[in-house]
Amino acid sequence: MALTDTAPRTAATPILFHRRRGRVLVLLCVMYFIAYFDRTNISAAGPSIIKEFGLTNAEFGLAASVFAIFYASLQIFGGWIGEKVGPRRGLLILGLLWGASTLFTGLAVGLVSLLIARAILGFSESATFPTATQAMSRWMPPDRNGFVQGIVHSASRLGTFAAPIVVTTLIIWSGWRESFFLVGVLSMLWAIVWFVMFRDRPRDMKGMTAQELSEVPAIPKAADRPPVPWKRLIRTILPVTLVDFGYGWVAWVFFTWIPTLLATVYKQDISKYGLLTSLILAGGVIGDTLGGVLSDRLLRKTGNARSARRTLLLIGFIGSALCLVPLVFSPPLTVAIVALAFSFFFLELTNAQLWSIPMDVAPTWSGTASGMMNTGFGVAGILSPIVVGALVDVTGDFVVPFAVSIGILVAATVLAGVMKPKRVDPIGSPLAGSTD
Repeated sequence: MALTDTAPRTAATPILFHRRRGRVLVLLCVMYFIAYFDRTNISAAGPSIIKEFGLTNAEFGLAASVFAIFYASLQIFGGWIGEKVGPRRGLLILGLLWGASTLFTGLAVGLVSLLIARAILGFSESATFPTATQAMSRWMPPDRNGFVQGIVHSASRLGTFAAPIVVTTLIIWSGWRESFFLVGVLSMLWAIVWFVMFRDRPRDMKGMTAQELSEVPAIPKAADRPPVPWKRLIRTILPVTLVDFGYGWVAWVFFTWIPTLLATVYKQDISKYGLLTSLILAGGVIGDTLGGVLSDRLLRKTGNARSARRTLLLIGFIGSALCLVPLVFSPPLTVAIVALAFSFFFLELTNAQLWSIPMDVAPTWSGTASGMMNTGFGVAGILSPIVVGALVDVTGDFVVPFAVSIGILVAATVLAGVMKPKRVDPIGSPLAGSTD
């Protein structure tokens, strides 16, 4: 059965104005903010780390990629574990572990210790978003999948927006290590608050009303959950994984290399490139939110989930590629900043769509399905920083890396246009009860 033909809705199910459901969403937004502040932290501190440790661009790219090696390799397993232990205990353990690894990053004394710290961080964060997606599937109305994914990823982009400003300010005041100490402590505090305030099943939360419970899928106990249909899930999610690789390749260019681009090519000092990087990444905050809202609106209007997600994917990839074209011609600083900001805005229109598809097709196994999908992002995170760093070392600029990124976006556009994800689990899905 394809991702089509669910009955159109005229009104969205409310989320934020339901106190307990809204609280869960706010907690997840805070987690996504911290997680992406953490990931962007190293790129904002990159010029200082490169200078202190005497690294080449390729070596720094390796430090960024080792995170993604562990992040990608454990995605599917991490999503499955999150389903087994539940989001409550799962995110407590993961939050404490990634907080500790972030503290260790601030204690690094060279390339080897930096690689070890980033590897532990990649391991701990590999299951974080799939487990969070499982929490969303349990707590959020199925017709709001796009909005929910858009809003939490918008919070993550607020983290990428804030990190360059905060980190460069801390570097000026005291040094790059303090930003990692700050985020490490915040991560651990969040994990404790999450464990206290969240419950795996909405019905176990005190004060939940019958109306609220009727708006979310019934969650079976772990012992009653059917086994993961691996073959059907892989066939459905693999094309989405490949599209996610295209998204991830370009996203990692933004997350890893923009501060270095501004510092080396455009000769901006530390007091300027942090602010300029944040201005560029601010486009993602708008793109994530708008992408989720628009795709859910299309879903309610047309009743066609596949068309709703695909439309925003195509607009986002095409727009992002077109906006990167000026970067191939080494434009002036102002043109480069505007082009990069709009490119990132369009790129982030696609993010909520990619994360919504696992929730659309397999809400019961959304942790495993989203882990499969996000493996593409993780693999891109392994390759993109290393390849871009090597190309910059060889060519001395970012022209070729941006040209490669445009080509990858074109390929992602083609694949997004032809893929047809099929329902694996209609229960609790916006597609329940539909037919081809």
